[in-house]
Amino acid sequence: MRISMKYSIAALFVILSSISINAQEIVSPNGKVKVVLNLPEKNAAHNLSYKALYKIGSKFVEVLPYSKLGINRAEEQFADNLRFIAASKPAAIHDKYEMICGKRHECENFATEKTFSFENSDHQPLDIVFRVYNDGVAFRYVFPNQSDIKINITSEATTYVLPEKTFRWMQPYDLSYEKFYPLSKTGLSANKEQEWGFPALYKVNNQPVWALISEADVTENNCAAKLSNLKNANEYKVTYPSARDNFKQEGVITTLPWHSQWHTLIIGKLSDIVESTLITDVSEPNQIKDTEWIKPGAVSWIYWANNHGSKDYQKVVEYVDLAVEMNWPYVLIDWEWDVMANGGDINKAVDYARSKGIKPMMWYNSGTSWLDPTPNDRLLTAEKRAKEFSWLNKIGVYGIKVDFFAGDQQDMMAYYIDILKDAAKHHLMVNFHGATVPRGWARTYPNLMTTEAVYGAEWYNNNEILTDKAAAHNATLPFTRNVVGSMDYTPVTFSNSQHPHITSYAHELALSVVFESGFQHFADSPSAYKSLPEEPKNFLKEVPAAWDDTKLIDGVPTEKVIIARKKGNQWYIGGLNGKDTPQTLLIKFDFLDKGIHDLHLIKDGKDDKSFSSEIIKIKKGSIVKVECLSRGGFVGVIK
Repeated sequence: MRISMKYSIAALFVILSSISINAQEIVSPNGKVKVVLNLPEKNAAHNLSYKALYKIGSKFVEVLPYSKLGINRAEEQFADNLRFIAASKPAAIHDKYEMICGKRHECENFATEKTFSFENSDHQPLDIVFRVYNDGVAFRYVFPNQSDIKINITSEATTYVLPEKTFRWMQPYDLSYEKFYPLSKTGLSANKEQEWGFPALYKVNNQPVWALISEADVTENNCAAKLSNLKNANEYKVTYPSARDNFKQEGVITTLPWHSQWHTLIIGKLSDIVESTLITDVSEPNQIKDTEWIKPGAVSWIYWANNHGSKDYQKVVEYVDLAVEMNWPYVLIDWEWDVMANGGDINKAVDYARSKGIKPMMWYNSGTSWLDPTPNDRLLTAEKRAKEFSWLNKIGVYGIKVDFFAGDQQDMMAYYIDILKDAAKHHLMVNFHGATVPRGWARTYPNLMTTEAVYGAEWYNNNEILTDKAAAHNATLPFTRNVVGSMDYTPVTFSNSQHPHITSYAHELALSVVFESGFQHFADSPSAYKSLPEEPKNFLKEVPAAWDDTKLIDGVPTEKVIIARKKGNQWYIGGLNGKDTPQTLLIKFDFLDKGIHDLHLIKDGKDDKSFSSEIIKIKKGSIVKVECLSRGGFVGVIK
């Protein structure tokens, strides 16, 4: 018995040695973020996985337990049959660039990059490139060999594993990304479909560490992905979109070499999540040489209060006049402008706006077959875009809003990028509506000013759901959707459209700062803005739409948020109470330079439809308490 046990132990040792795992580490330049890959030795085929950790004090906390890696083509699998070949030496990444719109004008990032090379069982190569940034992790798959033969990349094994009972804020997948981000500890959706759109936020259990899953640098040779946890509620698999009626393709059709999008995981304190530029950090640099014509700004927007308003020339004139009075540079002429009547047509409306010093922009249907608001099908081909954009240049239009995209398939990714490229040739700025979430294109094509992909104020027109959920939803978006790019929520409404809102007037005013968008489409009627007291009205006349810096002062998803944004030598602060009960919000001024500053504060008044204001002397380290009504808020300017 003793001899048998002795030989059994020895045999077990030999077996374990033959499949031993070589754990390779990559650490961020600041030492805070670490990735560990389990790599098989001795050419053993293996299920490849990685985990991510974050340093708190002297200890590393597991942010993402071991999670599977891999990708598949129709003719070849690169998942559980990978043999490790080699790893590159660590390379230092240090990148500086400028953004025309976004949370920060001057962006700088540091990372450590390593490339891991593998072969599958048919000796076909696969590289996986990892970058570990000071605020997160990015990795992508690369097929490095050369071939002109078309291949079909069908799926990924990529999975994000979350511990049980992890607090998570994830949006059920929707073609237009217009759903809420409900708090969940189970990962189960109400409709049991178990598909989720990017970005996806979670908090590491019992630790002050957060993570946001998304993707970036999607090209015309990629589709956009989503997450599915159908098999296990705590395992979120990267999933490609299904074919649709007029696009039968699954996955990606391409030649080689090829690379995937960057899979991204922003990691750190909640402020690290909100302030991160990781999505643009990993995206291709600016492809537009001349950018002087690209100007962020506020927009008067006709749709919310009028729906069919752009058919009515006189209504359009009212919104041009509103832009003049409010010092907003733009007016958007929305759908049905091609059938404009009541005193003028689109040419006359554009001429009127230009005569008043207001730059007009125009709406387009992308050409989807399932929605027919006009004008339809003017952008679907390069020839049609060239004709339409030349006409817009001729009459003096500065930008376009393109609506109703059909999904996240590869052809739609190519369509988005083609629109951005062709619009840039004609010096036209772009707003994507009814669209996918931002995936880094604002760096590559900075004429992309904003994207909808949010359950925004427009939904007050559609049903009553937003009325009760808006405050908590608004206090969640800065930690989720708005992290990954400009967000066309169409904010700051004081009157009611089809359905009422019960957020306070000061809450609504604060959305102009809390929500970042290169085009900030102010959605209410002219009478609503004109009837504001002088101080909030003047605030809206001056609030920027692009920022030099962004700081999260305080916040908890669904409960509260305070964000400070800098433009020039002024800080603007916005705070939201996401609760249905009054709440005191604390502004901590640790971010200020030395000296005494004046804080001009506009906050809730005696009721939810009034304001109060004061000027407070502050300095670095000061703390100011702001009493907010239920679903209330405030704004401030530091001069």
